[in-house]
Amino acid sequence: MARRDAKLKNEPFILYAPERGRMVIKASSKSAHSKGIFPGMVVADCRAIFPDITVMEYPAGKAEQLLEALALWCVRFTPISATDLPDGIVLDCSGCTHLWQGDESYIAHILKRLENFGYHVRAAMADTVASAWAVSRYGKNQTIIPTGEQLSALLDLPAAALRLEYTITEKLEKLGLNKIGQFANLPRTALRKRFGIELLKRLDQVSGFEMEFVQPVQPPKQYLERLTCLEPISTAKGIEIGLERLLNTLCERLASEGKGLRIATLRCHRIDGDEQEIRVGTNLPSRSARHLMKLFELKTSQLQPDLGFELFELEANAVEPLAFDQTAMWVETNTADTSAVAELLDKIVSKRGIKVIHRYLPAEHYWPERSYELASSINAKKEIEWRIDQPRPIHLLPIPHVIEVTVPLPDYPPMLFFYKGQRHQIKKADGPERVEQEWWLQQGEFRDYYCVEDEEGKRYWLFRSGHIDGGNSRWYIHGFFA
Repeated sequence: MARRDAKLKNEPFILYAPERGRMVIKASSKSAHSKGIFPGMVVADCRAIFPDITVMEYPAGKAEQLLEALALWCVRFTPISATDLPDGIVLDCSGCTHLWQGDESYIAHILKRLENFGYHVRAAMADTVASAWAVSRYGKNQTIIPTGEQLSALLDLPAAALRLEYTITEKLEKLGLNKIGQFANLPRTALRKRFGIELLKRLDQVSGFEMEFVQPVQPPKQYLERLTCLEPISTAKGIEIGLERLLNTLCERLASEGKGLRIATLRCHRIDGDEQEIRVGTNLPSRSARHLMKLFELKTSQLQPDLGFELFELEANAVEPLAFDQTAMWVETNTADTSAVAELLDKIVSKRGIKVIHRYLPAEHYWPERSYELASSINAKKEIEWRIDQPRPIHLLPIPHVIEVTVPLPDYPPMLFFYKGQRHQIKKADGPERVEQEWWLQQGEFRDYYCVEDEEGKRYWLFRSGHIDGGNSRWYIHGFFA
């Protein structure tokens, strides 16, 4: 979050999520930690400690996606990289550290790169995953554990460093066994009888007597097709033939894997070393070579072959699953076809740009600016229904505009208002509808909304911000009805 918004870098802020009817902190920034605010606390308690703290909604699922992306990024240091939820990454660095002149330089390089990104990271290297896990989280001075000394490096660490269940650590603490060294060398039969098999399993994983396997992340497949030309291609017909051959090959591969592309890029390499590319996108995953060819034909005029292209590369930058659809013989021809609509949108986007088409879905907020969100694709499903219990304008301004009004009484709707230099006499009005600020997201004045109609029959959505007794209330226009 701080990487995306530079203002949050040194500002205390927290991320919350609803849990059993309460707003519970899921993550807190480093400066929030220093003020005694930690994950698991309730937002209301945090505001009592630090009233001015910034509160934002926790993006569900984003932490796992980020951790997997970081694990994929770490593949540059080792071919075996795995996620360790909720906050760890496991790297099998066997045979890799000599490329960085040793273990210490290897770890230092990884930590420096991640810290330059803005992350706060700790690391440890050992012969076993369990030992490295414990030292990286609970160790103080040691980073690299010598071979064969995995267990001895953990003797001064708390029992929680063995990744035991809370009930087991609680039993150990009641018996005064707060550190691993106080029970690691006790008879195994006594440990098994008192604490169960899990404690022995964790100790064996630390020592290496029991193997611990990790599931490496799999880098995304690269969908790339190349076509080398015997002679430089400089004509539009030649480019068309090469592109058609690449599309057929790529779409056959996608069909065999049950996938379709969303973004495709054609790169053309000229004999003088120049590289040119054109890109197309689709609203739905597609493996129709005919449709993709039409999208590319709208942009091939941008290519400048000059002396000729000697190499063509077609890459599917974004690929999504696409099930095989079998059309029934009895389906009527006038039935709405989602794929046909998507192809039409693809053509419009290719001609006019991606910013000309938007699709919105309802969002679970009362504040009008937050009551909708941009859909990621044409087949994105809405999680809640659009609100229909109160009138809402078909055109909502992203930022309300200040207007001048004439009001007969402070709590009455306006008699007239001026917008963009034009005077509107109000003939009918309905309201007010009070909309409060969402205090856990932002502090501010409430709004009283009115649906009004002018002398021409045009309808507008106006609101007064703030209480009428304060003397600082202002009027705004926020939308237009059909």
